[in-house]
Amino acid sequence: MQILMFTEMTNSSLQVYGALFIFLVTYAFIISEKVSRAIVALLGALAMVMFGIVELESALFEYVEWGTIVLLIGMMILVTIANQSGLFEYIAIRAAKRTKGDPIKILIMLSVLTAFGSAFLDNVTTVLLIVPITFSITKVLKIKPFPFLLAEVLFANIGGTATLIGDPPNIMIGAANPHLTFNAFLWNLAPLIVVLTVVTIGILYLIFRKQLHVEPENQQKLMEIDENSYIISRKLVLRSSIVLLSTIALFVLHPVLGRIGIHLEAPAIAMLGATVLMLLTIENNHQLEEVFARIEWTTIFFFAGLFILVGGIQEAGIIRFLAEKTITLTGGDINTTATAVLWLSGIASATIDNIPFVATMIPLINDVATGIGLSPDSQQVEVLWWSLSLGACLGGNGTLIGASANVIVAGLATRQGEKFTYGRFLLYGAPITLVTLILSQLYLWIRYY
Repeated sequence: MQILMFTEMTNSSLQVYGALFIFLVTYAFIISEKVSRAIVALLGALAMVMFGIVELESALFEYVEWGTIVLLIGMMILVTIANQSGLFEYIAIRAAKRTKGDPIKILIMLSVLTAFGSAFLDNVTTVLLIVPITFSITKVLKIKPFPFLLAEVLFANIGGTATLIGDPPNIMIGAANPHLTFNAFLWNLAPLIVVLTVVTIGILYLIFRKQLHVEPENQQKLMEIDENSYIISRKLVLRSSIVLLSTIALFVLHPVLGRIGIHLEAPAIAMLGATVLMLLTIENNHQLEEVFARIEWTTIFFFAGLFILVGGIQEAGIIRFLAEKTITLTGGDINTTATAVLWLSGIASATIDNIPFVATMIPLINDVATGIGLSPDSQQVEVLWWSLSLGACLGGNGTLIGASANVIVAGLATRQGEKFTYGRFLLYGAPITLVTLILSQLYLWIRYY
């Protein structure tokens, strides 16, 4: 019996150390960017399976978030077809002309638009719509797109924090707590998000104000451009616009549709829109192959590998161990626990995917509430849920792999020849994340403690 117990303990320890080693080595290669992120993530995922840390079936059907991947593919198809019509160039020129080509005003406009879109759609969909417009504007004005792309990543995650449907962690928290309604998220988190939006725009202005300069002749050229000349096919613009707007409307209305028995979740909506648009616009197999070839498959495979990689350290119990230790150290005090949850969530979400982390934290918070004699849906415990939401969503801005929107923008930028590396993003993302978490802590102290 003792030999059997020793063997089990040894196997368990080996699994933990093995998972941690594979994760850290893979992460180091991702940061170094010496090899493609997608290849490294897939190798790390395969190592987790080969060494028995994760069963293949669990890796494919439990840890890979197929909903996220289907959502990405559907929206990429939609955006690819719409882009062929000249629609995004038209929108970009119209928007830039309204600002008279002022790059500061354009930065503010795109930032606010991204934050607002991420609050009422999801941040993945929003950046897939905004980034093509951004590249069109920066090409016309002949300015570097990086400051604008960085702003869009930051505000995708900041804006998504404001509502129940804006970011996957909020959706998960809301699903586990039916009393936390759409309006509850809006009432408790939106005021802070408005403050964070203003502060972050101010920080970006201070950092990039010298780079955000457009030559007067380029501004003049912009004002002389006829945006209608960018329209390649009016029929395609009309069909793309109708399908895109209908898809966005379904994203916004899907909680309402669920109440009347129509179950269309975000991935199904994206794929429905993509399928309808292909049906309306694709005339032969060659066109279909062109559309599929433009999907960011590198990003898709990177996500698949990353999901399995994080699943390995979750399977080994590393995430749960860290979460339990942190909450144990707080001694069950609600306010201290809320602070610990905020910062642990922020750090963890910058390092690993926030979806498995939030999935681990939800039952732990319920256990903490029960352990101190409170119901998980009591008003006193709400501060823990808001802390988890703020940490998990805002922490995604800490590194390039902290959130889905970050990886997608990096992939789109690379395709356009723009340098959007892990180190470059970290240089700006980490300090801004620290500022937003400090302001979140102050907000929690003032409003709830």
